Amino acid sequence: VLRTLSTSDDVEDRETEKGRLEEAYEKCDRDLDELIVQHYTELTTAIRTYQSITERITNSRNKIKQVKENLLSCKMLLHCKRDELRKLWIEGIEHKHVLNLLDEIENIKQVPQKLEQCMASKRYLNATDMLVSAVDSLEGPLLQVEGLSDLRLELHSKKMNMHLVLIDELHRHLYIKSTNRVGQRTKEKGRISSLVKDASPVPLMDVTNLSTPRKFLETSQFSTPGSSSMRETSLLESKEDTELDPEENSTVFMGILIKGLAKLKKIPETVKAIQDRLEQELKQIVKRSTTQVADNGYQRGENLSQENQPR
Repeated sequence: VLRTLSTSDDVEDRETEKGRLEEAYEKCDRDLDELIVQHYTELTTAIRTYQSITERITNSRNKIKQVKENLLSCKMLLHCKRDELRKLWIEGIEHKHVLNLLDEIENIKQVPQKLEQCMASKRYLNATDMLVSAVDSLEGPLLQVEGLSDLRLELHSKKMNMHLVLIDELHRHLYIKSTNRVGQRTKEKGRISSLVKDASPVPLMDVTNLSTPRKFLETSQFSTPGSSSMRETSLLESKEDTELDPEENSTVFMGILIKGLAKLKKIPETVKAIQDRLEQELKQIVKRSTTQVADNGYQRGENLSQENQPR
């Protein structure tokens, strides 16, 4: 329009061109009004639809933005929860370990009392297991516990001296317990012979049926696996029965003593002690046997002299 008006030569041409343009504009406006009147319903529907679509798109954008924000916040919360759960899990493991240590400390505090009871009842294998495990715990996981230093020293001292008690018990069963059974058997035979007034000489000591460790080794060495007796099995297992007398079977008891010494790692000291005391103990056996034979002979002579009395 500006180019058309600027190329005109005079004012009349401009006015003419302006009037023509205004007329064309008015005609276009009238045509537009007619079209609007004709298509008012469709136009209104289209405008409303477009407005609705625009609102829905805007709402969807807002919702998507909100969802993204919620997802980011959930992600942060999940990270926090994961760290918190990991922290709680680690704390649970620590507390469980602490409780186990406290239970172990409580059990170890009762070891001296239980040890005295086992030693008094001669349950040496249980006492050795208890003492060795307690010392290992005190010198291992509980090494940093300062409150157990006195108990650690006490149990360590008991462990150092435990093998001496076991060696003494082993010697007692090797040399004294076995010969006492022979002496008691001889005395019983002597009493029976005196009751029946048997004037025959005192019978020799029967030592063929004694259950010595050497005989046990010989029988177990040459026997078949299926012919093992209950005594051999019990010795090999070396388990203590809390209801029976531990010294009832000397062979089993000595096997338990050897197993306890092995747990204490004192087998070399045991062998050396047995070798050092062998001659002395054998002399004591000869001395005791001589005394028993002399006492039995004296008693038998007294009985014979009393039987020859007139009264």
